Amino acid sequence: MPWLYLVLAGTFEIVWAFSMKQSEGFTRLTPTLIMLATMIASFWLLAIAMRSIPLGTAYVIWTGIGAVGAFFVGIFILSEPVNIMRIAAAILIISGLILMQVASS
Repeated sequence: MPWLYLVLAGTFEIVWAFSMKQSEGFTRLTPTLIMLATMIASFWLLAIAMRSIPLGTAYVIWTGIGAVGAFFVGIFILSEPVNIMRIAAAILIISGLILMQVASS
């Protein structure tokens, strides 16, 4: 269960990052409220996951899910530019997440 909580926390991190972008500097109410709600959910689920998963592992995986997820949201939803260096960076992050999970098993 802790790993499920951690993945959900990372997913909520993607949502709040996207909502923050959509809030246009907190000038739009609905995206700002979505950001706040998903931010609280993300931190809460992370805290629950950290009851069983070591701090370093949980935090790295949480931020990695958020970073890679936001990268894909940027490309596929916001039409942000994609190039080989950005793809390589995302692959390195994913590789690090896998290694961190394996190392903590």
